[in-house]
Amino acid sequence: MDRGLRVGFLASHPIQYLSPLFRELDTRVDLHVFYAHNPNPKQQADAGFDVEFEWDTDLLSGYEYTFLQNEAANPDAREGNFFGCDTPEIYDRISEGHFDAFIVNGWYLKSFWQAVWACRRAEIPVFARGDSQLHTPRSWWKQAVKEVGHRALLRVFDGFLSVGEQFDEYLRHYGVPEERIYRAPHAVDNAWFFERAQRATEDKARQELRTELEVDPETTILLFVGKFIPVKRAGDLLKALKVLEDKEDVCAVYVGSGPLEDELAREAERLDVPAHFVGFKNQSALPPYYALADALVLPSESETWGLVVNEAMACGTPAIVSEAVGCRPDLIVDGKTGYSFPVGDVNALSEVVKRLIADNESGHDFEAAVREHIDQYSIEAAAEGIVSAMHTVAHSKTVAR
Repeated sequence: MDRGLRVGFLASHPIQYLSPLFRELDTRVDLHVFYAHNPNPKQQADAGFDVEFEWDTDLLSGYEYTFLQNEAANPDAREGNFFGCDTPEIYDRISEGHFDAFIVNGWYLKSFWQAVWACRRAEIPVFARGDSQLHTPRSWWKQAVKEVGHRALLRVFDGFLSVGEQFDEYLRHYGVPEERIYRAPHAVDNAWFFERAQRATEDKARQELRTELEVDPETTILLFVGKFIPVKRAGDLLKALKVLEDKEDVCAVYVGSGPLEDELAREAERLDVPAHFVGFKNQSALPPYYALADALVLPSESETWGLVVNEAMACGTPAIVSEAVGCRPDLIVDGKTGYSFPVGDVNALSEVVKRLIADNESGHDFEAAVREHIDQYSIEAAAEGIVSAMHTVAHSKTVAR
């Protein structure tokens, strides 16, 4: 721990996955977090949930933070809206903050670049933490522009806090030297999820959920958690169940909401497959569903990481993911912590489900394997990687001066 190291961190808005990391970092360094936007419940709905809500876990205690004045004409922190966060105030905050290092949580917003230029002007080492990957579908002209532009843009950073293998690959592709890449894995509060999943099991909440859903104890439950939007391909799970019809005792449980919810429910009825739609569940209500499931299924055609996989694994639940899911190389050990399949191949997905059932019947202890593996992707590991990077670069800058 070095509370003498002063670190600034700019995030788009309060995010349930980042708050535990900020609390852990604050025990190791003198941390100050800046937020470029403070979304209201309606903006949360517009982000794809289709339900107005506020997170039911505490996102703001345990560390110092400041909400910056967002001067954008149409305030919006979503990726793809570069001008949705415009915070010129960050220039003064950085110049007066006496930071030894500064982190921006990506480069997709104007606010992030305002912070980068402020750091360059103040000669403060600046890092980017991200999870971009090369396999995100893009038109040929966007790829051509990125080939030229990204090589130049990424040179302005002193270092990168990489969450996993696919971001490593991305950075190397655009010419980032190996010595500027530091590992700070994507993580959730593993202990928080595990304790609540265990509590659900001990309190028989898991069995109560089965009873509520009218699912037999022998039925294999496949869980989808997320927004019902096209890129998630949630309907592929229904199609895979149709392929399995009369062959295996399997059902799907959908936790989430979004514009495709009614369409998915109609598709389940049309295919005549067992599926339960339980609606949006806030953070504290998720662990019992992870504990209930035999596996999480994430069929996305584009997913930079997929933190629901971390959540499921923290609860001891394996995951089945498409090959487009960014966490696949890091979290999925085939046949041990889960399985993967080609995007959109519902026959392959159904075969993977058969393997899951067979492995369960043979006595494979998924929970032990999953929990052992996810320990490497913890809040503590992420904080340790960040602090190590800060020390290395801040020290080298001091020596250079």
